[in-house]
Amino acid sequence: MSDSLLEDQKLTTADIARPTTPRQARAEAMNRTEDTVEQNDRRDTQQPIPLPAGTTANAATNANVSSAGPLFPDDELHNFRARWDQVQTSFVDEPRQAVEQADSLVASVVKRIAEQFANERSNLESQWAKGDNVNTEDLRQALRRYRSLFDRLLSF
Repeated sequence: MSDSLLEDQKLTTADIARPTTPRQARAEAMNRTEDTVEQNDRRDTQQPIPLPAGTTANAATNANVSSAGPLFPDDELHNFRARWDQVQTSFVDEPRQAVEQADSLVASVVKRIAEQFANERSNLESQWAKGDNVNTEDLRQALRRYRSLFDRLLSF
């Protein structure tokens, strides 16, 4: 197994969820409080987005999820699926270890998704920092990718 796969196997979903320092934990707690206040302030002024006649919110979300493209290149997707197959197969002999491996694999996938979106945002921000105008179509495509991921995450 390659070194990166071994490193990924040490990662857990708890590692992703927990801040690395007490200072980060305080900052995240304050941000959540500020976000909640801001959301409550906006809630009174926001109107729901109208859906096409005969469409339910669930159907609209499912349509967005099903029409979305893959999150990973084919080789990376194949690697993740192969690792999942190994985890599932190992459950019969080592159920506890299989669950630990499943958690590690999910953490690796979530981390990889976060890296992809962070890289995309970084590229856009570097263009802005240079004074380059990022065209509206590039921004629209970025927002569509965020919406697609958001809908996928909420559909589970």
